[in-house]
Amino acid sequence: MSLIEVPSQVLLRRRFLQLSGLSSLSLLLNGCGGRFFEEVVGKTFEPLNQSVEALLLNPQKPVPEFSRSAIEPDALIVNTFDFTPEIDSATFRLNVNGKISNPLSLSMADIHQMPYTSMTIRHVCVEGWAAIVQWGGLRLRDIIALAKPNPNIRYVYFKSADGYYESWDIASAMHPQTLMAYEKNGAPLPVDNGAPLRLAAPIKLGYKQSKWVTDILLVENLLPIKGYWEDQGYEWFAGL
Repeated sequence: MSLIEVPSQVLLRRRFLQLSGLSSLSLLLNGCGGRFFEEVVGKTFEPLNQSVEALLLNPQKPVPEFSRSAIEPDALIVNTFDFTPEIDSATFRLNVNGKISNPLSLSMADIHQMPYTSMTIRHVCVEGWAAIVQWGGLRLRDIIALAKPNPNIRYVYFKSADGYYESWDIASAMHPQTLMAYEKNGAPLPVDNGAPLRLAAPIKLGYKQSKWVTDILLVENLLPIKGYWEDQGYEWFAGL
């Protein structure tokens, strides 16, 4: 993983994040104290923020779902930070590595053989819009269990085919509604929405839900880089 050049629009997005109130404790701290809170206090208290948010949000508690009739098929806006990659599903592999006993390289055929689940949830974007979407795929925790992680694993990194990168806390990754999705609204996942495989969950803001995921890395400690937007000032936990 490597850092990526920051688009000039990030300052506007960052200011919106600070004012929007869509996240929790760390966001409130960063928004109340200006640059000092953002650059000093925010970094100092990040582990505390994660612990408090996890306690408040109860990351293993299922989020109520919507009926299929509530789906908003045209409401999910396509946001791409750079470009839409071309991926051949026939040769695609999801690679899982890190502090694990069983490294994985899964084809889409392998993934389709794993237990299927679907959910109809609200996707919330930090830009101020939301959409009710049905996602279908497999639970991320099933992949993690198959990889046999070390007991001290605390974080999960995701790398995408377009160069995007993200990290999650392990509790959120193991949530029963955190999916690696390959279907949207009962049909194969469109390329613009992240095909062949993307993250989908009702417990995180949209920028945490990486599209075109190719690699998963399980680690004990956060790396110097935490996520594409987080490294530009967005909140890391980003829980709903």
